[in-house]
Amino acid sequence: MKILLLEDNKKLNETITKRLTMKGYSVLSIIDGAQAYEKITDGFSCFILDINVPNVDGIKILKKIREYYQTLPVIIISASVELDVIKQAYDFGCNDFLKKPFFIDELEIKIERFCNIQNDKIYFDENCYFDFKSSIIQMNVKEVRLTKKEKLLINLFLTKKNQVISYESIENYVWEGNFASLESIRSLIRRVRKIIDKDYIQTVVDTGYIFKTT
Repeated sequence: MKILLLEDNKKLNETITKRLTMKGYSVLSIIDGAQAYEKITDGFSCFILDINVPNVDGIKILKKIREYYQTLPVIIISASVELDVIKQAYDFGCNDFLKKPFFIDELEIKIERFCNIQNDKIYFDENCYFDFKSSIIQMNVKEVRLTKKEKLLINLFLTKKNQVISYESIENYVWEGNFASLESIRSLIRRVRKIIDKDYIQTVVDTGYIFKTT
């Protein structure tokens, strides 16, 4: 899972980045708001934003994120205790607000909660699961190791189960901000459908796809 971390305190930034990397997350760590603003559509699953950062503040970045993604988790971390600031963060769609100082464990728990990741193995049903660490899908007794794009697609589907995911969201997340044609997306979907060999992935006409599970 790919996370954008915006924190201008270099020591805290390094501490968070190291801890999340050890957990297996891919972290783009940034200390400048303008740089974070430009990276919003580069295929992230989660955003961690400080408010008071150079050039573009975290609230403006949050507002821009919500123009592109209505449901991707955004966690605000800030030393501010001003109610107006906290209210503004929630009004513009942050999922949670962590006041500094905080325990890194608390941040990890929130990431896992909002991204619906409780462990490395995510089960589709009692006989089928996806292992994040090994990039392997096991369907009954068959194991298949996924390519990078296949893994990113499955990761996106499993963090957004039973939600419609647009072509644009797939392009931004799986191709990490690079261009992908509609045929490229459909080709990837066909490959993953063949691997899973069940009707989890359903087409939403002219919009995208939905990963249906019970």
